[in-house]
Amino acid sequence: MVQGTTSDAGKSTLVAALCRALYRKGVNVAPFKPQNMALNSAVTVDGGEIGRAQAVQAQACGLPPHTDMNPVLLKPNSDTGCQVIIHGKVACNLEADGYHAYKPTAMRAVLASWQRLTTQYECVMVEGAGSPAEINLRDNDIANMGFAEAVDCPVLLVADIDRGGVFAHIVGTLALLSASERERVIGFVINRFRGDMALLQPGLDWLEHETGKPVIGVLPYLHGLHLEAEDAVAKNTSATHAYALKVIAPILPHISNHTDFDALRLHPDVDFKFVGLSEPIPPVDLIILPGSKNVRGDLAHLIAHGWEQAITKHLRYGGKILGICGGFQMLGKALHDPDAQEGSTGSSAGLGWLEMETTLMPEKRLAQISGTLAFAEAAVTGYEIHMGVSSGPALQSPALFINHQPEGAISADKQIAGTYVHGLFDHPEACAAWLAWAGLKTEATYNYTQLREAGLERLADCVEQHLDWVKLGFFLGENDKTQTIFE
Repeated sequence: MVQGTTSDAGKSTLVAALCRALYRKGVNVAPFKPQNMALNSAVTVDGGEIGRAQAVQAQACGLPPHTDMNPVLLKPNSDTGCQVIIHGKVACNLEADGYHAYKPTAMRAVLASWQRLTTQYECVMVEGAGSPAEINLRDNDIANMGFAEAVDCPVLLVADIDRGGVFAHIVGTLALLSASERERVIGFVINRFRGDMALLQPGLDWLEHETGKPVIGVLPYLHGLHLEAEDAVAKNTSATHAYALKVIAPILPHISNHTDFDALRLHPDVDFKFVGLSEPIPPVDLIILPGSKNVRGDLAHLIAHGWEQAITKHLRYGGKILGICGGFQMLGKALHDPDAQEGSTGSSAGLGWLEMETTLMPEKRLAQISGTLAFAEAAVTGYEIHMGVSSGPALQSPALFINHQPEGAISADKQIAGTYVHGLFDHPEACAAWLAWAGLKTEATYNYTQLREAGLERLADCVEQHLDWVKLGFFLGENDKTQTIFE
């Protein structure tokens, strides 16, 4: 199990790297995260929903994502509440104190998934959540040491040296663990190092002497590495040449599945930026309204910060608007939440640019899809994750066809489009067609799927080179293959 001294220490990345390294050596390996809190999610082969990071890790293992890889997913819909997803399906909505009481139930789901995975795979790489040293969360823990203790799993502790204080993070984390938990930690990985190893070595020697535990490896800072984010909105990285298509998306308070934009952030002909609601809205070619876990609440924030007027001006000057999932719902005339699925009961006026209304329903639609765009000869693949059902005349002019059935909407003047499909830009044909619709005049050869694969291969190369696999190998499984494969 990989646990971290902090959030964003590199747990997801290290697990993905180890998974791909083992997969390349012929080990039958699978990823596992007992509990994940994230608004980036993916649809699984068995029709459920898991954290996006575990879908990436499954890809690293050469596997389709499955709900057993992330049996408990928490999707925040307010500062203190979340939607609880168990084995891929919505179980309930709970406030923080309610979820604390619910943990024993969640733990049963975790252990059931763990049992199934460990009977199917030679090796299971487990990812923790946050830090195991959050003492206020120790009671009934299912995400870190509580799980590791329950299944007797060895723990590798990863720390990020780039943010500073790496030795304090490691020693302080160990100090806050119980004696049995400290014994469970088999060693450390220091992540994102850039500098002279000779200057770091005295610190590593001190750490091993102080703790009695080995440093399994020091991983270098990999510039330009792309791996889909577990939850945090990625930093802006974009093209700067004069003919680049300018695209923005607002950072909504409850933005979900912002990995939809990774293909645009990395596209050589796209100048893509996430824009905070209170930041100035620059002149652009395309504004994309992203998904949201609280559509009515996020729409209210969007309007309060002047985006409605800015989008109206954008359209008047010929710009394009695309709404994805919750952003699509915002483009309609009204939003209804009769059963308080995402907040308080009630209705809200939408932005009104598409003739449709949306009602949030208790049952969530989860589906992997493939089809074609309605406005171009282009294949599209992706997935749907939404609780809204939309209806109205706008849907008679679809943006896509899925299994020959209309989906989404596009306005008569072709300026405004919306869809429930996530991953719109991942398929090369669909990406090229959407960007041409938005006004891109030139296009470089670009395949986002290949880019993701290249990132996983680069990670595997890195851990093969910089980790001590002799020290690590004993803990990777009970069979000779996984113990000795890297010796």
